[in-house]
Amino acid sequence: MRIAFFCWEFWPRLVGGLGTYAIELTKKFVEMGHEVTVFTLNDGSLPTKDNWNRIEIHRPMILDSSEIFPIFVREDLKRWGHHIKFFSDIFAFNYLSVSKLVNQLIKKEQRKFDIISFHDWLSGFAGIMAKNNTNLPAVFHIHSLEEQRSLGGGSEVVKEIERESARKADKIITVSYSMKEFLESLGYPKEKINVVYNGIDAEKYSLKNVNWELVEKLRERYKIKDEKVIFFIGRLTWVKGVANLIRAMPEVLKSFPNVKLVILGKGESYTDLIQLKQSLGIGDKVEIRSEWVSEEERIAHYALADVCIFPSISEPFGIVSLEAMSIERPVVVGARGVSGLREQVIPNGENRCGVHINGEDPNDIAWGIKVVLENFEEAKKWGKNGRKRVLENFTIEKTTKETLKIYESLI
Repeated sequence: MRIAFFCWEFWPRLVGGLGTYAIELTKKFVEMGHEVTVFTLNDGSLPTKDNWNRIEIHRPMILDSSEIFPIFVREDLKRWGHHIKFFSDIFAFNYLSVSKLVNQLIKKEQRKFDIISFHDWLSGFAGIMAKNNTNLPAVFHIHSLEEQRSLGGGSEVVKEIERESARKADKIITVSYSMKEFLESLGYPKEKINVVYNGIDAEKYSLKNVNWELVEKLRERYKIKDEKVIFFIGRLTWVKGVANLIRAMPEVLKSFPNVKLVILGKGESYTDLIQLKQSLGIGDKVEIRSEWVSEEERIAHYALADVCIFPSISEPFGIVSLEAMSIERPVVVGARGVSGLREQVIPNGENRCGVHINGEDPNDIAWGIKVVLENFEEAKKWGKNGRKRVLENFTIEKTTKETLKIYESLI
């Protein structure tokens, strides 16, 4: 197959789990003999055309239209304030990318494509326009949804983009059965929706691939001596439950004073989280590092941890949990509401790999962490069970094959 793939984040510019997923999936597409042309956002510093791992990448250079947009957009978008630049950049990336696909690659260069693959509302304009102008089969990948991200609120414009993308697409792929049920509850077309779990490269995320010298450097950096390490990685935003995690720490420290929480990620809540840990008097027990790190360093952080925690209030999937499980770490995950984490982590029985908690409740988060620390030797077995579960159910090979099967059904 010849796949036109629209995703706003891609190598080397990564923002979150979507970019990691897109990179691993497209690499597997190519390994399995398919041709992939990726269209992604240019931050102004990257070449407009690239070739990486036999993947052709187009990054049209966009212009700043943020002062023009408020003239003609709806009030909903005007309320975004300075964030409207982000929306205008996304629109420009979508429009210029489809223009390049249709006018240059298809019409001028006479290149053939078999399918359009587009991801979240951030590529929704591109998916809709590509479908309208090529009539190729199109698959809309829903990794998250505005109603889910905002717990019912959010931008009406973004919601309409998502709904129109779903209407135009021939198939929808989402990342968990929890998300499928949520989509159906909102009136999305049941007959179009397919579930394909995200997957990871379990060979890369393994203990044998850990740089242990780097782990020791991290111990020095975070001033960890003999403390047990609780680790969170993810966007620093309220829906990830990270503020509630910090609020849970005083209760954890009452029973286990010899622990340290390490938080790694970027997001709009960073300053608030710094102030929160100081106000609780636990500044020396909580390390917050707000920067992007290499994949090698991500892996080293998981290896550093004794327990990994992802207390999301709402989480369609949560690929970080798989990464932690693959490195044999017990996990504590938010399992209320829309939660793909709930489907990943078995919380009891002989195949147990972690603990389910309510990410909205700091006391419940503290309880989940203490369950692991109180059963520390047993929890090591949960970590091994987690890796076994990843190998059986959540590899990128499995994800790729299931995705391709859905694509092929449309051709």
